Amino acid sequence: MDGERISGTWTHVWRRAQWDDTYFVDDLFVYADGAVGCMELTDLAGLERMLESGRIVVTDPAAPPFREPENRWGCRYPEPLTPESFLLEIADTVEELAGRPTAAERCRAAVDTFRKAPTEANRELLREAYLAIPAHRRVYFLGDMDHQDRPVKILLTAIGERVDGDGPVATDELHQWALEYFARGDEGVEREREQLAVLHADDPTTAGPPTVVLHETHFPNGRPADPGLSALRNDFPAPVRYAGDTYPSVLHGYWALSAAEETDRIAVRDASTPGEAHDLGGRAPRRDDWPDVRLAVMAGLLRAKFTQHSEPAEILLGTGDARIRYTGYSESPYWRDARDDSGRNWTGRLLELVRAELLAERVSWPTAE
Repeated sequence: MDGERISGTWTHVWRRAQWDDTYFVDDLFVYADGAVGCMELTDLAGLERMLESGRIVVTDPAAPPFREPENRWGCRYPEPLTPESFLLEIADTVEELAGRPTAAERCRAAVDTFRKAPTEANRELLREAYLAIPAHRRVYFLGDMDHQDRPVKILLTAIGERVDGDGPVATDELHQWALEYFARGDEGVEREREQLAVLHADDPTTAGPPTVVLHETHFPNGRPADPGLSALRNDFPAPVRYAGDTYPSVLHGYWALSAAEETDRIAVRDASTPGEAHDLGGRAPRRDDWPDVRLAVMAGLLRAKFTQHSEPAEILLGTGDARIRYTGYSESPYWRDARDDSGRNWTGRLLELVRAELLAERVSWPTAE
C-alpha cells in the first residue's frame, strides 16, 4: 500500500450468501495496520458490525450447540468460540502483526509483576490481563498441555474459595504451588537459554550484510572497464582451465562438459559467445550421468575461475558473508533464485562456498608444537 508492505494473515469464517440464508466458508484477511477484509476492506469496528448482523459467523451454523462441561476445573478443552472472543482474537492478531505484545504476553508480564509483589492490586491487574485473552485461547496460553491455565486461575482465586467454582479450595499451599510452578518455568527457560548460548556460541552477534543480488545483465555497447558484480556471473569472460581443457567462461565449460558427443563438446567450447555456447549445449544430447555430476562440475568450474583469476576473486571476497542470489531468466531455476520460490539458487550457494574456501586459504591456522 503506497509502496509500503503491510504484513497480514488470514482465517476462515462462515459468510452468509446474498441470495439466501445459507452460509459458506470464506477467507477473512487481517493486516498489521488494523484493516480487515472479507467482503470488503474494513476495520475492527466494521468487523464487529458484520458479526452483529450475522453477515459473518464464526462457527458452523449447522453444528450442534456447545455443551457446557459438567466440571469446569477438570475440563481439558477450550471455551467455545463466540463473536466476542473472535473479535478479541482478531484484535490480538493485529497487535502481533504490528510487533506489539499480545494479550497472552501481557498476561505473562502481569504474572511476573504479581510474583514480585503479590498484592491485591496486582492480583486485580492479573485478573484483567487474563480476561483480556480471548476466552477460547486461555486454556493453553501458557503452552502447557498438562496444567493448562490452572496456575493462573489458582492465583486469581481468594483463599477459601473454589477455583473455577467447582475446583479445589484455594489455600496458601495451593497458591505457593502456583508460584513455584512459574519459578520452575523461569528456571527451565534460563537453563535453555544458557544451553543455547553454548550450542550457538559462534552465532553472529550483529546483523549480517544485505543479500547480494547478481542480476543477469546485457552489455550491448561492450562490458565496462570495472565489471563490478557482473564478474561473478557465469557468462563473464574469464578463461577457465578445468578437466584437461580451457573454456572461455564458466558457461562454456558447463555446457561443453554436459555434451555426450565429442563433436558437440568442441563446438560448445569454441562458441563465440556464452549465449551461443548455452544454445548449442542445450540442443546437444547430454551425458547419461549428467544429472548426477552437474553440481560437482559447476562447483569445479567456479573453483577454477576464482582461483585462476584474482580480480573476480577479490570481488567475490568483497561480498563478505552476505547471502548471494543468482537471478535472471536464461538459466534453469535449478541454478538461479526465482521469484516464486521455485528456484534452488545453486549458483549462488556454490559462490558462497567458493568464497569461504578462498578465505580459508588466507587464514593463519595454529600449529601444534
